[in-house]
Amino acid sequence: MQKKVIYIDADGSFKPDRIIEISRGYNIDRKLLTKNIFYAKAYHSEHQMQLLVSAASIATYSNVKLIIVDSCTSLFRTDFTGRGELFQRQSLLGKFLRNLKRLSEEFNLAVLVTNQVVCSNLDNFLLANNIKAIGGNIMAHMTDTKLMIKKCSNEIRVLKIVSSIKCPENEIRFKISKTGFNTDVK
Repeated sequence: MQKKVIYIDADGSFKPDRIIEISRGYNIDRKLLTKNIFYAKAYHSEHQMQLLVSAASIATYSNVKLIIVDSCTSLFRTDFTGRGELFQRQSLLGKFLRNLKRLSEEFNLAVLVTNQVVCSNLDNFLLANNIKAIGGNIMAHMTDTKLMIKKCSNEIRVLKIVSSIKCPENEIRFKISKTGFNTDVK
């Protein structure tokens, strides 16, 4: 049975043409590949929550091994603005992440969430960058491994394991090419 992927798109950044382009680089049958990707566009945070119910249903009847949520916090951020709605936003985000973790454990699948970051160095404006993930402690405590991608030049990026319960801190240089993720860089 083919392994399946569920892609929940909260940013509108999913590009099927890019998946097909990468599949050519690895000589993968594009029809077979695209048939194994379940795509859903989330339009607001409540819809994003409902899509997890759909994901559970799909995982029950298919061999889903990966769920991708891109970007996990963007709709919560736009639906709940200001400090007055912070508690409600964080509560719903926590519920979403708990349900995502439950799916991971129940169906033995991996979960990849992308997130936004903000620079919060208001007190030390000229000092080192103080980059923090959106979502605060809820995101920090509900994720097992945190990765950060940093752009070094026009083509070269660094993927760093910032913290993990399973992996030591490490980093790798890569570039994104027509065939996807290329680590053969200096």
